[in-house]
Amino acid sequence: MAVRRRPSRPSRFTPDFDPDFGDRALTDARHDIVIGRWQGVRDLLRATGDDWVRRTHRLRLLSHAAAGSSTAEAWWAAEPHNPDAAVLRAATEVVRVFDTAIAAGRGSPVNRAQLDATVEACLFAADAAPADPMPWVSLLSVARLYEGGVPRRELRGWFDELRRRDPYNTEGHTQLLRYWSARWHGTHGAMYDFARDAAGVAPPGSPLPVLVQVARVEEYRYIADGALGRGPVRGFDQHWKHELAVTELRRTHERWIGGREPGRPVSPEEIADLNCLAHAACYAGQIEVARELLGMLGARASWVPWAYTGEPEEQFVRFREGLGVV
Repeated sequence: MAVRRRPSRPSRFTPDFDPDFGDRALTDARHDIVIGRWQGVRDLLRATGDDWVRRTHRLRLLSHAAAGSSTAEAWWAAEPHNPDAAVLRAATEVVRVFDTAIAAGRGSPVNRAQLDATVEACLFAADAAPADPMPWVSLLSVARLYEGGVPRRELRGWFDELRRRDPYNTEGHTQLLRYWSARWHGTHGAMYDFARDAAGVAPPGSPLPVLVQVARVEEYRYIADGALGRGPVRGFDQHWKHELAVTELRRTHERWIGGREPGRPVSPEEIADLNCLAHAACYAGQIEVARELLGMLGARASWVPWAYTGEPEEQFVRFREGLGVV
């Protein structure tokens, strides 16, 4: 008699939290950094050319990989006239000074000499690579660590230099948004004003309007951190779904996603921002928008912003299953 086999259970969906979002060339270069080999990084950045969006994305992740090694310095020592080496070295110094600040604990001042040396490295890189926006992104990042911030005129000058090179650079705008947040040197209002102004001038298809959703995440983090141990924050359940939040979510979706070329694949450098928009849509209860965005992402998940509202994998899977995303 034939034995009847039980039908096998479908395998459970598992999000892919690949930090490189499927950019295999970037993954290979980061592995080179781990073993102290800088030639792969040089070749990657040379091949990236002046695709500023991809270049900024790659340099940001490369700098995090390089911060715990001497690879960036070894490359710069071997090729002191290579502008890419100077740009990576500066970005790596920014990561290191943030690591120092994190280790010291929030509220502890960062050594002013270390901050100034990091700024000098960024300005050197800007001179070495005059067309590259990344040194200005690095400057807008390190500005947050100065006690009391940096003079407005200087900050504005750095931002203007960024926009001359790449007017809609999302990473640079995100760094300045955080500078103006209540967590650092501004207020919720100043942060939202900046995000909305930037979103308002972005061309169709640009991800820059997602700054408004980034601001909503920053506000959530700030309030949630302050409420630790004191119970729920009043009215917090409506943070993602009140009328203005939903209106702005739909506006971002229309301007960014609606402005993209139909059928164009989602690139690795879009994944983090797309996760931010999908997260907002899920928590706002905007079913059709959320379903579309999660479908575009497939398995490609980012820890931020999901990690701020719970366990990232659990949320990503729960929303996908609840919305019937296949």
